[in-house]
This record gives sequence, structure tokens and C-alpha cells, in this order.
Amino acid sequence: MAESYGVQGPDKVTYYAQVAASDAGRGYKRQVLEALDLRPGQTVLDVGCGPGTDLPGMADAVTASGVVIGVDLEPSMVGQARRRVADRPWVEVREGDAHALPVPPQSVDRARADRMVQHVADPAAVFAEFRRVLRPGGVACVAEPDWDSLVVDPGDLETNRAFNRFVCATMVRNATVGRQAARLAQQAGLEVLDVITSAPVFRDFALADRILGLSRNTERAIRADQLDRETGTRWLAEIAAGPFLASTLVFLTVVRRPA
Repeated sequence: MAESYGVQGPDKVTYYAQVAASDAGRGYKRQVLEALDLRPGQTVLDVGCGPGTDLPGMADAVTASGVVIGVDLEPSMVGQARRRVADRPWVEVREGDAHALPVPPQSVDRARADRMVQHVADPAAVFAEFRRVLRPGGVACVAEPDWDSLVVDPGDLETNRAFNRFVCATMVRNATVGRQAARLAQQAGLEVLDVITSAPVFRDFALADRILGLSRNTERAIRADQLDRETGTRWLAEIAAGPFLASTLVFLTVVRRPA
């Protein structure tokens, strides 16, 4: 990921793989697939598919009688995803923008976006695109974290809050879009079927540090003068010493295009 405040982010492919392999990642991703209720013969769209980590599972669910379309903005991610699903010819990966999906109107039965809407320029436009591409009665599931809900123990509560404020204001474009997704869907003309919350719990500091960016974003907050170095350093030392716990809400918003 890109450098920010002189601190280099993790490699994207490695990061996505770590999320998918973690207990926390597997848990909410399983909920997304359950909400979509994929069946053989369906056409499924994965918006912001990244390196294609989840495409094989969707492909196996719809079988060779169905179609899976992955879309990502970054050519490097598209290349990775195509290589990952090369043995499944019913999967197609396209380069494209979530604001203007390279998919015909009313052409997909199921769609999903996993931790993607938090990064886009216009979340409302993305929901409008879901409505455009879904067939009448088609279902989509949007999974987004709410970074303002991050809780960490042990450590000073005010420092935890200052960390959250920095991440929400500076590091993530739409840091609280998870809580907004149902409203945005309704405004786009979609029917909200359900809003499910998942609260993945991390008890291993090293894993949480890699996925939640505790050390790197604390250093960024210090360099941005949002935390003083002594406070930030002490907070990291306390939570690293453990016993440790961290959790944040993930909203899974399940919507349907009206018939």
C-alpha cells in the first residue's frame, strides 16, 4: 500500500491474503456468502475483487453453469486475479471503476463489495451502479468496517479514541460508510433486506497489528501531530505487552433490486 507520512503500508496482495486467512476474515466472509445464497447457474459480480482471493469460492458455488465477473480498478490486481482463476473459465476479470461498472444493465443475479466502498470517491454512485447492474430481484451484499468503532484493550482510552479520530479523518476516505450503507442503498432505490453486524475479535497483537495497522497508523498520527510521541509509544507498548484484545464492527448490508 502507498506510503503516508513517510510510513510505508503493507503489500496489498499480502494484506488481502492475511485478512482472508484470519479467523476474523473467514467469519464475516462466510456470512457474506450465506447472505448471497449463491446457486448453480447464477451470474455473480465481485466489485473490487483485488487479487481475486474470493473468486474461486464464488466460482465453485455457481459451478461451470454460472458466470463470475470480478472487477478491479488496478491493472496489477486484475492480473493477479486472472492468474488465480485461470483454471475456471467461467470466471472473467475486468478492469473497471466501481462508479461505472463494465457490466450491462440488469445482467447479474448477485453482487458483492467487500471493504471496497470505504475507499471510493462517491459511495452513493456505487450503490446506484448496484441498482443498475442487478436484475429485478437480484441481491447484493456490501461488507464495510466502521473504523470509528475500533476498541483496544489494554491501553489508555483517550489514546484509543485519538487513534480512531486520526484514522477516520486522515487514513480512510469513507471510514464510517458501514453504518451509512443501508441509507445509501435506500436512496439509490434498493430494498434493504437485512443489516448484519459482525465484530471480529483479535487476541493476538501481531496479527491485529498487521490487519488493523496499529503501529503504522500510530506512527503516522505522531508525525501528523495528532498524538505526541511519548503517549503513542506508551500506548503501543501497553497493548503489545498484553493480554490483548481488539475488535471493530463490520456492517453487512444485504439489498435487493425491486422486481
